[in-house]
Amino acid sequence: MDRWHSAQEQVEDGPLVLIADTAHGPRIEAANAAGRAAGARAGMMLADARTLCPAIRTAPSDPAGDRALLEKLAEWAIRWGPWSALDPPDGLLVDVTAVAHLFGGEPQLLEDVAAAFARRHLTIRAAIAPTAGAAWALAHFGVQRSILASAERDQADMPALLAELPVAALRLDSDVLTVLRRLGLKRLGELTTIGRDALQRRFRNRRSPAANPLVRLDQLLGRVPEPLLPVVPQQMPLVQRRLLEPIRHRPLLDRVLEDLGEDMARALEGRAQGARRLELGMWRVDGEVMVRRLELAAATRDPAHICRLFAARLNDVDAGFGIEMLRLRASWAEPLALGQQDLEAAAEQHGTSLAACIDRLSVRLGEGAVTRPVLHPSHIPERAQRWQPPLAAQAPAQAELAFHQRPLKLLDRPERIAVLYATPDGYPQRFRWRGGVHDVARVEGPERIAPEWWRERGAARLRDYYRIEDREGRRYWIYRQGLVGDGRGGLPDWYLQGLCA
Repeated sequence: MDRWHSAQEQVEDGPLVLIADTAHGPRIEAANAAGRAAGARAGMMLADARTLCPAIRTAPSDPAGDRALLEKLAEWAIRWGPWSALDPPDGLLVDVTAVAHLFGGEPQLLEDVAAAFARRHLTIRAAIAPTAGAAWALAHFGVQRSILASAERDQADMPALLAELPVAALRLDSDVLTVLRRLGLKRLGELTTIGRDALQRRFRNRRSPAANPLVRLDQLLGRVPEPLLPVVPQQMPLVQRRLLEPIRHRPLLDRVLEDLGEDMARALEGRAQGARRLELGMWRVDGEVMVRRLELAAATRDPAHICRLFAARLNDVDAGFGIEMLRLRASWAEPLALGQQDLEAAAEQHGTSLAACIDRLSVRLGEGAVTRPVLHPSHIPERAQRWQPPLAAQAPAQAELAFHQRPLKLLDRPERIAVLYATPDGYPQRFRWRGGVHDVARVEGPERIAPEWWRERGAARLRDYYRIEDREGRRYWIYRQGLVGDGRGGLPDWYLQGLCA
């Protein structure tokens, strides 16, 4: 990316370079178009440049300012992908995976990138490739707006596609490039002529990727991963809106913010989280990015509450020629369980609450056609609830029973299983259910439940319940009905009654 502002180039008549002081004298860090035409290049000593062009003018470089501008551009460039990363001193990496179709294809995506930077008076070279190393190589040494097409990416012949690029495309240190040139290796395709073993012996002590051609070559071809640090962390919930037409007026901005609040609430609900810090980014047509941050006293995912708080932060927003994209990100989130009152309140607003639904069904189908489960004080699992019409008078409150933990799903009827166990009264080792054999890995129990003597006959048998887990990690709730020698029948029977999480 060229650091020079085109308007500045029109004002400056003649070659101009930015210099930095070194132990050997001033060195050129950047040059404008006239300076490059006169022979000045980045990295050249100023004395050598003056030999080529005595009239060249100089100005001190500003590395801190360049870095700040690059970071700002990296955040702005997220408009083309879910994340971006810095490539100092003058490069950006943007993940455009599965994004190109939103712009009409990869060529159109690159055209949009070039046009957006041109509006900011910045000259760039851009490329699209399956790896960061290949994209860097094509952007610096390939044809302008190079694209490693999807059909070519699927082939295993990437080395042949990039073989004509110079070895400098591997992002190597200058001393390593000097060694390769002395060895007669000038193109990427020539690295394979001497074999990996020869390069490995020559650079076996080089640990840094920039000092080892083999590591850089493997990164370029995607054989080894290359870690990249996104400018904005991507592990937090994020929602956005790309607008067909830029908006300039506050009512439209509030409408888009309401949509983002609803989307963020759904994203947080799916993670069972609530937001403690929210960041609203607004991308203007002229390239400026406005960010408003909000910190909350407690975790929340109430969209109305979020919009009310942001409303006070948007009074000083200058939309300029219009805002074309908005993005809401929860940079700090905490666990927040879903409450039943939240579901009921949201349903009431849409007229679809449970009570309203029951009323409609009861009127249409009759009072006896709709029933609901109610708790019943019984230790027997299949009798622990009863069904009654929802419009019927509630029975007097009965004493609650301290039930043990029950599985998430109970079968309509306990199903008989064949169990192998070590001793007559021991826990099961293996059982067969619905045609499958399950080996037991873990057992918890037993929990003994006696029959209800006031409603059972004298021959009713005890139940011993076990929570078990098989070797595949599936968990079940089974019980043994009866004991050996209890005088109430033959051998005990085994049943499966519930499925655990």
